[in-house]
Amino acid sequence: MAWRCTGATNAELIANMAKAGIINSERVTAAMTKVDRANYVRFPDSAYEDSPQSIGHGATISAPHMHAHAAENLLPFLKPGARVLDVGSGSGYLCAVLYQLTQDPSNPRSLDSRVVGIEHIPELTEWSIQNLRKDGLGSALDAGRIKMISGDGRKGVPEDGPYDAIHVGAAAPTMPAELVEQLARPGRMFIPVGTYMQQIFQVDKDENGSVTEKSLFDVMYVPLTDRDKQK
Repeated sequence: MAWRCTGATNAELIANMAKAGIINSERVTAAMTKVDRANYVRFPDSAYEDSPQSIGHGATISAPHMHAHAAENLLPFLKPGARVLDVGSGSGYLCAVLYQLTQDPSNPRSLDSRVVGIEHIPELTEWSIQNLRKDGLGSALDAGRIKMISGDGRKGVPEDGPYDAIHVGAAAPTMPAELVEQLARPGRMFIPVGTYMQQIFQVDKDENGSVTEKSLFDVMYVPLTDRDKQK
């Protein structure tokens, strides 16, 4: 099971997720290998535990297996030149993984990739920028290929869209129309929806703008809310 994927190192954690069938692609393995989770948690000694962890301000970093599920699900839309939005970007970990998935040294379109992280707690936004720099992604930040901002993620970041892929890291009570609107044609969103009962939904928009929703599995996430309610 997913919670048995804990490792002593980043490499062991990733290998255990692959053995469990959560990671199925070499691209996700490579991307997660390049991003050291220890740079994105408050307590590095427990960085490779396959469990959610508090990062302060009432927020958490999701369990590694959930980030792996998200990366695998969004993978067909994570290509050089892609625009990606991470709502509830927290410590910046998944933004780093998503960025690595849009990079290919042999493809010049990699320079056109953009990953936008939006987090409603400014202190976490500032911390995430520090974390990304610590993890060697300062040049991507400086070039604008990774952009971390503070704001209401429920409204998305329309000025940088449309997005080929959107990840939402907290549970919306209902499907947020503004985020669906910001999906590219085609595009995909990975989002937990619900209050007491939550499910991960895969939301696909096709070339004609037609939207389909598919329930994937049950989850338990913190709510997608505003700063005052989260305190």
